[in-house]
Amino acid sequence: MWVEVLKSKIHRATVTDADLNYEGSITIDEDLLDAAGMFVHEKVAVVNNNNGERFETYIIRGERGSGTVCLNGAAARKVQRGDIIIIMSYAYLPLEEAKVYEPTVINLDGRTNRINN
Repeated sequence: MWVEVLKSKIHRATVTDADLNYEGSITIDEDLLDAAGMFVHEKVAVVNNNNGERFETYIIRGERGSGTVCLNGAAARKVQRGDIIIIMSYAYLPLEEAKVYEPTVINLDGRTNRINN
């Protein structure tokens, strides 16, 4: 049996921009991607703490060290600049491995997208 588990989480990211006219996706600072163990084109779930919206999209690379977390395309309608979001990716693991797997979680400062932990 395979089980879907949380693989990586970026907790309390601040939305730095929302670009309705972009092709779609979420742009994330490459430093944050590396720290969270996420990668370009990976599917992610996004939860907006400010309005309760929950949606899926995929990652595109943001400028390293910029703190960028920008929602693009239709997802831009689900956030506003300054909203606090949680970004999560998942993986399928065999049941026994899933029972002991520990996800990578980074906690951000909730303002400038700098890592707290």
